[in-house]
Amino acid sequence: MAPIIRIENLTKKFASLVAVDRLNLDIEDGEILGLLGPNGAGKTTILLLLTTVIKPTEGTAFIGSYDVTREPDKARTLVGICFQEPKLLWVSTPWDVLDWHAKVCGLSSEERKKRVRWALEELELWNERHKIIHTFSGGMRKRVEIAKVLIQRPKIAIIDEPTAQIDIVGKHRIWNMIRALRDEGSTILLATNELYEADMLSDRVAIMHRGKLLVCDEPKKLKDTILGGDVIEVILEKNVSQKSLEELKKINRVVDVLTTEPNHLKIYLNQAEEVLPQITEFFMKARMPIKSIHMSEPSLDDVFAHYTGLTIEEAQRK
Repeated sequence: MAPIIRIENLTKKFASLVAVDRLNLDIEDGEILGLLGPNGAGKTTILLLLTTVIKPTEGTAFIGSYDVTREPDKARTLVGICFQEPKLLWVSTPWDVLDWHAKVCGLSSEERKKRVRWALEELELWNERHKIIHTFSGGMRKRVEIAKVLIQRPKIAIIDEPTAQIDIVGKHRIWNMIRALRDEGSTILLATNELYEADMLSDRVAIMHRGKLLVCDEPKKLKDTILGGDVIEVILEKNVSQKSLEELKKINRVVDVLTTEPNHLKIYLNQAEEVLPQITEFFMKARMPIKSIHMSEPSLDDVFAHYTGLTIEEAQRK
């Protein structure tokens, strides 16, 4: 099956700045693909290119079968977008904005009312539906903006920073609504600089830095590329011998073993969930009872640092 979005050597230059540098990427029908990177990585520029808001300097992209450079009007029929900065008339009310948007999308009067009410209630804006948007906080305006794409339910939903300025409870509510949108048949391209958000939502994550695509894969597979990135901490009932430490290091996928105390070990390895049974069996056979055991894995921040040499916070400052 052909990908629903196909990006070929897509490049965008603003004078001497290369905002997007020869991007090649396929996005599959029905997936959530997270574009992860710091501000300035090129994420928003990619979204604007795909929605035909701006034209590429070189290369192209296909939305379904439509070339964004040759058939922009047809490409736009498949797409809905939630902008990073809400595009709202401040003299309008949430109800007016969303009802108008639903009408433009071709929904009947009855369906418009149903979907607008649903979105406003789910996003906790129902009591504010007739208030002027000028009085709203940034987070409230962002909720109105994301309601547009949730009401439209496009074949391809392009969402830029979906939960910027939104509290943690609101974030989880929006994440659930985005998942539901995907489950109803939408493909979702999500740009974010929030590592946890990308990890929680994305089927695959494409990591961008300075306009270039560094890597794209499932979050778990990206984490597994970090040699020794998983850690199993073990506290034993008694001290461990040097001989046992050397035997532990021979277990497949174990990279290193360190002792912080004579009975407290840190085992650095890959694919810890698969190796953990072997490690617990090792201590049982050696008659070294385990007091506690804790497993942790790398984060997407570790993945970003692995490929760039910077944390995402450091990259934002550069």
